[in-house]
Amino acid sequence: MAEEADRKPLLSKKIDNFFSGLASAWSFVSRFFKEVFLPPYELKEVVHQCYRIGVESLPLISLTGFIVGIVFTNQSRPSLSEFGATSWLPSLISIAVVRAMGPLVTALIAAGKMGSSIGAEIGSMKVTEQIDAMEVSATNPFKFLVVTRVLATTFMIPILVMYTDFVALMGSFLSVNANEMVSMTTFFVQVFESISFLDITSSVLKSLLFGFTIGIVGCYKGYNSSKGTEGVGRAANSAVVMAMFLIFIEELLVLQIVNAIRMM
Repeated sequence: MAEEADRKPLLSKKIDNFFSGLASAWSFVSRFFKEVFLPPYELKEVVHQCYRIGVESLPLISLTGFIVGIVFTNQSRPSLSEFGATSWLPSLISIAVVRAMGPLVTALIAAGKMGSSIGAEIGSMKVTEQIDAMEVSATNPFKFLVVTRVLATTFMIPILVMYTDFVALMGSFLSVNANEMVSMTTFFVQVFESISFLDITSSVLKSLLFGFTIGIVGCYKGYNSSKGTEGVGRAANSAVVMAMFLIFIEELLVLQIVNAIRMM
């Protein structure tokens, strides 16, 4: 009986913490949408963060996208060859890359690389009381640290997704050209014939959502990290885990919406 009585307060405390966390996250997101439209606008810092997120991620994005294109092509070839349909490879790869693989792979890489970086950076500033110092010096730390990073991730992830799509298709072309002797013109004609305006639009909108999620989660975890170096590591780790979890949930929801629109 005593153990059961102890479990009830523990369960109640976990439920309270869950809903208080939701309320805190909602307040954080609401504050972002309020601050983003109010001056001053930290355009220089936004450009700096765009450079960090975009240009510094290109080597990893390029390598990953290229490998994804080659691997998916090589994995799909045996299945299609059983039906004598290897000529459908460009169409299959273009649909898979543009609709799902490009945005998802790019978002997961950005969540691992930039989500942890944002969480650790802001968390360390929180621990060393640099954020408090900015408030004392009449600087709005939320606008300078949070708004700029969330805008940068929201703007740059769609650009990185389009770049990943191109690199993955080039990797796929090299594999198809080496095995089926298909020219680049024929390959890309089939690629663009297979994708629709809805595919491109949904991919861009999905990328915007992924970018916003990565930025806001990383900033939230860092801005609310606990004291001490252990809190910084926990903030970086939880930023990556939570961002990836939300990205998969958003992918599922967007897929259902797009499929419903496609069936109309």
